[in-house]
Amino acid sequence: MANHKSALKRIRSNEAKRLRNRYQAKTTRTFIKRLKNAEDKAQAQELLKEVTSMLDKLAKKNIIHKNNAANKKSKLTKMVNALA
Repeated sequence: MANHKSALKRIRSNEAKRLRNRYQAKTTRTFIKRLKNAEDKAQAQELLKEVTSMLDKLAKKNIIHKNNAANKKSKLTKMVNALA
């Protein structure tokens, strides 16, 4: 266990950040699933805007890699454009 006051604080703050990152990543995954299950093109386009924004935020905060975000956005955009 850490002995220094600053190390104890770092442990607490790291845990809080870890939980926040997990929540944001999980929420984004849920929205991606909703988007993949969408059958209406208009609804899918609205969800795509939201998901794109969420992925950009995750990449900006280094929760996921920027290329990972770009690949996901590309695949989801292709999928939405293919809807009838």
